Amino acid sequence: MRKPIIAGNWKMFKTRDEALQFILAVYDKMPSQEKVDSVICSQFTVLRCLVKRQGENLRIGAQNMHFEDSGAFTGEVSADMLKSIGVTYVIIGHSERRAMFNETDESVNKKLHKAFEKELTPILCVGESLEQRENGKVEEFIGNQLKLDLAGLTKEQVKELVIAYEPIWAIGTGKTATSQVADETCGFIRSMIKELYDQETADAIRIQYGGSVKTSNIDELMSMPNIDGALIGGASLKADDFVKLVNAAVK
Repeated sequence: MRKPIIAGNWKMFKTRDEALQFILAVYDKMPSQEKVDSVICSQFTVLRCLVKRQGENLRIGAQNMHFEDSGAFTGEVSADMLKSIGVTYVIIGHSERRAMFNETDESVNKKLHKAFEKELTPILCVGESLEQRENGKVEEFIGNQLKLDLAGLTKEQVKELVIAYEPIWAIGTGKTATSQVADETCGFIRSMIKELYDQETADAIRIQYGGSVKTSNIDELMSMPNIDGALIGGASLKADDFVKLVNAAVK
């Protein structure tokens, strides 16, 4: 069985004091890492203070990184910088990064290669717009994303990758894909991994659902056979809710 993974994406929320209050409230309440991987992906300014207080059953991730080791890239952070402070995960290709900051599949691919080179675990985000879903283009669009994003990665690397399926139309809107729709699309992603690599890799890779996940729908989503976890935005900002969300993955 694939071990579930629950990751909170704090986006641009929480000051250092707020982050400290959160981590002190949850770090000793996380289920065993043998049962579920629990991750908080925060903004750069609070990564170090979270890492120092994460506890053995909680890991800290970044929300982005550059694909170069160093250089004249104002405002960017390298994989080495993340590694040096103890970060272990990094979100790559979130739809907000793609839409607002012009990230492309080419840059996402470079970031994935760099993350694996530096032994960071990437959480790759893929997903369609409402227009693409309504026009029946979901599989065509996501399939193309996967082909471009994963180009040149070995099957050993892809087995360690986490993919987050996040329908763009369900992020921060309050809309959620039904559990059946989410599972069908995660199943398609798994079938694409089989096509691009092999059955062993498809069976090993963990696929999350992301899109207005909250305490009221986590149980149903986690009951689906192709959903191995969740990438959670707003609902991960409250300590009590995050504890509930993580525990739902081990029921």
